[in-house]
Amino acid sequence: AAVTLVEIDMAVVDIARKYLAHVHRGAFDDPRLTLRIEDGFAFVWNDTAHYDLIVLDLTDAGGPSAELYTAEFYRACAARLTPTGALTLHVASPVAHPERIQATLAKLRTAFAVVTPYLTAIPLYGGLWMMACCSPTLDPRSLTTLQVDRRVAQRGLKHLQYYNGDTHRAAMALPNFVRA
Repeated sequence: AAVTLVEIDMAVVDIARKYLAHVHRGAFDDPRLTLRIEDGFAFVWNDTAHYDLIVLDLTDAGGPSAELYTAEFYRACAARLTPTGALTLHVASPVAHPERIQATLAKLRTAFAVVTPYLTAIPLYGGLWMMACCSPTLDPRSLTTLQVDRRVAQRGLKHLQYYNGDTHRAAMALPNFVRA
């Protein structure tokens, strides 16, 4: 397994190394990590590799990041995925930004056959937040609680503070106002 981390600003990496060791737990020094300091938009367009997972942890839409919230960019990401791969990203607050969620999900659906919105609490962002898992084939709603717990155990993931089979299933349960 290998990870490619693309970050536009080396200062972000330096700050994470210095102050967030409890989060990264030495991952920056793992030989399986390839760190690329460059624009993510250009990386996706110019890269030819295929990935099992693409995680977009983006700033809010607008300004220099606006192009990362386009159907064209999502299609470029989809072209970088393996057939069973997935892309995941944060979308917006369903309370504060329902229109942004509708627009983003519509753009994602132009690039991916399966778009699965899910919810989680992000206190830093003010509470309830929507994410999405997007894939040519993968639907995370199909996993049972037991299947998730078994996969976590098989992978030896011992330091998870939040995620388990129950939280996985709960995240997929959307309240009526979000469904609407």
